[in-house]
Amino acid sequence: MNGLPVGIKICILAFWMIVVPGLVGGFFGTSRNELNRGKGRVAYMWVSGQFVLWALFWMICVPCTLLELDLPYVVYSYGAISVLLAAGGAVMVFRHWRQNGRHGLKLLRIADKGSRIFWGIAALLLLLQLVQAVRMTYADGDDAYYVAVSSITANAETMYQKLPYTGGTTGVDIRHGLAPLPVWIAFLSKVSGIRAVSVAHVAAPLLLIPMTYMVFYLLGRKLFAGKEKRIPFFLIFTELLVLFGDYSFYTVENFMIARSRQGKAALGSIVIPMLFVLLFVLLTRLQEEKNCGRAYWFLFVCVMITGCLCSTMGAVLCCLLVAVTGGCAALCYRKFRILLPLALCCLPCVICAVLYMLNG
Repeated sequence: MNGLPVGIKICILAFWMIVVPGLVGGFFGTSRNELNRGKGRVAYMWVSGQFVLWALFWMICVPCTLLELDLPYVVYSYGAISVLLAAGGAVMVFRHWRQNGRHGLKLLRIADKGSRIFWGIAALLLLLQLVQAVRMTYADGDDAYYVAVSSITANAETMYQKLPYTGGTTGVDIRHGLAPLPVWIAFLSKVSGIRAVSVAHVAAPLLLIPMTYMVFYLLGRKLFAGKEKRIPFFLIFTELLVLFGDYSFYTVENFMIARSRQGKAALGSIVIPMLFVLLFVLLTRLQEEKNCGRAYWFLFVCVMITGCLCSTMGAVLCCLLVAVTGGCAALCYRKFRILLPLALCCLPCVICAVLYMLNG
């Protein structure tokens, strides 16, 4: 990969970061729920596909780390399964398009001129954040560990068996190995031939920041159901909060823009907001006395697993959020049967927490 031209390397990286998640999301393109309707279908499919791939990566990488296997085992197995899923999703999208014609996959089309102006402002603010996230990238203290782990993993092809501060050999670091988001960056570096540092500081923000606003767009569709003209105002307000939220080194806004390559940022900016979206859908379906469907629960499990991928603390926080919401829903709607599927969705997080305590 190192001998390829830079343009081809960028195309390969874009394929794995943009095309593959979008195609994997094709499996959700025919599901029936509030998020998969109308103009937001493409955003829902892409976000869902990325969560599926992240969950798949965690399920492959963590066992390989515990078994002290090298990175190529993860690269080949995860890459092969991802391509197969993308091919299957592409077939699903094609079949759905043939059955429904040009209305099968609606893009974000805005007829009202006034709304177009505000959507344009939201797009410009997003572009500004992307430019600033790349142009003003900097290294913080955590980069000495997380980015170093990505670089060592891509170069030495071992996972959590070398000290990131010195490069010396050590035993498997199970504590950090249970949240292998840096290894995902190393995977992108390995398949594209681009250095892990460049992937972490340049490519990761260009993927994770737009994904954050896609999740908030889905959240806005639930908050302003039937009043979609308010969604661009919601996004603009969110973007302004992010742009002027760097009043402390530890704010969520700082993590989102300046430290998006780190698992804690993805957990707070993407995973937990997506959990709010899914829980919002669940409460709506309970109120309407309707089922959520298998695709919904599958995505729910993938989001919970992604919380483990980002941070071991994510396993606890995600379970806590689901437990509180599920308990309130069971009491308010007198539907205690909902606790069983929610508990099953939390099972991967429980396994992650048990492994952490046993090896901590």
